[in-house]
Amino acid sequence: MIRVVVVDDEQMVRSVLCLILSSASDIEVVADCGGGQAVATVVAHRPDVVLLDIRMPDVDGLTVLRGLRAALAVQLPAVAMLTTFDADEYLGPALRLGATGFLLKDTDPELLVQSVRILATGSSVLAPGVVRTVIDHYPDPATDTDQQAVRAVQTLTVREREVLALLGEGLSNLQTAERLELASSTIKDHISVVLAKLGGINRVQAAVVADRAGLVDGPHLGRAELS
Repeated sequence: MIRVVVVDDEQMVRSVLCLILSSASDIEVVADCGGGQAVATVVAHRPDVVLLDIRMPDVDGLTVLRGLRAALAVQLPAVAMLTTFDADEYLGPALRLGATGFLLKDTDPELLVQSVRILATGSSVLAPGVVRTVIDHYPDPATDTDQQAVRAVQTLTVREREVLALLGEGLSNLQTAERLELASSTIKDHISVVLAKLGGINRVQAAVVADRAGLVDGPHLGRAELS
């Protein structure tokens, strides 16, 4: 059973998220609260996944993340930030503080459930609507790991590059499978291989690598040569 804590200052938002997640047989919402109670609630319940509003009036998501890092250190659960299109300034700091997912508050219910399952496995999730913003706010300068990952793109097969490019667009496993007309299980295997070949990075880092390697259409961050 995947244990989840939902943190948002709006009771209605929390109620809707809890209702959606509780409809899944393998997910249990163990608690929900506002920002001021978030650290104590997460410490008390030790969930697998935390859905955390990135911008709250009393204690914002970044403050909560700092508190969780101080309180839990290496035992930090997977934290997905709940965001809107106008919260750009929060994304870079959230990445630096260890956020492993970014979801829009109006994420489709089915995708929300899938995202929580992905987060619980230790992987990262990016809602398509925030991919460009996350890439643009990824911490710079790039780390050695990031640079090595970009160079390692040349070791990928053509199919693996296609999969990486779609990760860069923020597509889910199911959406990637539909785009490439492959089985979801096959896409899952491809993604595992891609992330491993690129140095054991997560999906957030993979989206940045895809962009820097020139695999994503549109403006790029520090586009790299692969030869």
